Amino acid sequence: FRHMKYRQYLSCVISLIVLLSLSFLFFRPSAALSSGNGQMSVNDAVMRLVRFCTDPKTGLDERSVAVLVDHVLAPKQRKEYALPNSMECPGAYYEFDTKITFPRFMEYSYSSLVPSIVTRPSSLRYSLWRGPRGEVQKLPVSWKAVPASGNPVVLHGLQHDSNTPDLTTGVYYEYDLKRTLILLNHRGRQVLVSVSKQTSPSNVGEKGVILGNDSDWHYYYSGKPGSAKAGLGWVKSYIYDYFSVGVYVESGSAPVMVKTGVFQWIKAGWSGINFVQPKHIIEGQKRFARNSRGILESPRLPDPAQMASVYQWLINMSSSDITSKYASLQQAKRTFALKSGKISRSEAEEPLSLAGTSKEQMAEELMLEYLKLALGKQTPVGRYLSLLPPPLS
Repeated sequence: FRHMKYRQYLSCVISLIVLLSLSFLFFRPSAALSSGNGQMSVNDAVMRLVRFCTDPKTGLDERSVAVLVDHVLAPKQRKEYALPNSMECPGAYYEFDTKITFPRFMEYSYSSLVPSIVTRPSSLRYSLWRGPRGEVQKLPVSWKAVPASGNPVVLHGLQHDSNTPDLTTGVYYEYDLKRTLILLNHRGRQVLVSVSKQTSPSNVGEKGVILGNDSDWHYYYSGKPGSAKAGLGWVKSYIYDYFSVGVYVESGSAPVMVKTGVFQWIKAGWSGINFVQPKHIIEGQKRFARNSRGILESPRLPDPAQMASVYQWLINMSSSDITSKYASLQQAKRTFALKSGKISRSEAEEPLSLAGTSKEQMAEELMLEYLKLALGKQTPVGRYLSLLPPPLS
């Protein structure tokens, strides 16, 4: 009996770190990952770009960029596989296509006018961009195509992210990243390379709940350490390290699409022990790809100008007005969680604290409710407050 109980406990322990946006299918690492571009391996190319992200003084290695773009474009038998460990982190690669033009992709995904949550609702609760030294700075409003002979456009910054509850354990985290975006022309194709490196361990993981189907993007955040999974409420887990390189390449011919390849490594667990496996990373990337592609390919997706209008309407509200809307959203989530049997009545009746919640975070979370309405999904606040700004002039 004790042996069975230990095995059940160990199974729960391993499943706890199946992180929301960082989960995937297990294969043996493709150890060498030859690039076909000289002798540089894909892993070497990734690490050179990660070093450039953490220390821009090292300079951009354009050959490393070419190695990764060529790898993404090359035909493969498998679109998902484990990568060799790097800096004590397990890694994985995942690749997928999205039917959208490259300029349109950039307007929705990398513009200061449209928050990141619009294309990553199953991965991010919110994401706040800052300048390289932490000063207030925004992403470009729009990006100009790089000509064939033009130099890459490089942007460095810091990003504070909070992810969504994990599919298995409900744990969610907050963490800081160094970020580098590189826009370039690769043999006539527009390419964006997105590099991320976590600066320090995350906050302690907190209890969250997925309310209903994950594809409906209804999430409850308790603000309390631990896991909502039975028997694991005591666990204090962390993301110890994370780094990735995402490569987004426009198609060279019909059908029009953006090909995405993501190289990602993560170390997470507790007591300094890592519990992440490559399969967890792949599962999380599939979750992200499924939802992002569904949004960007939806015929109901509002035009970028309309999305920008709603976001500006929210961000320009008075502090009291946006706080009132945000408080209504949080209370509606509590009511939903209570009716779903996910939280107790005593938790649902606890005083609502919004201390430390920035206006930008409120606006991003409210944008998710607008996105749900636009795509024909249910929202717990749809009947209680308007999320529609005045019509575009």
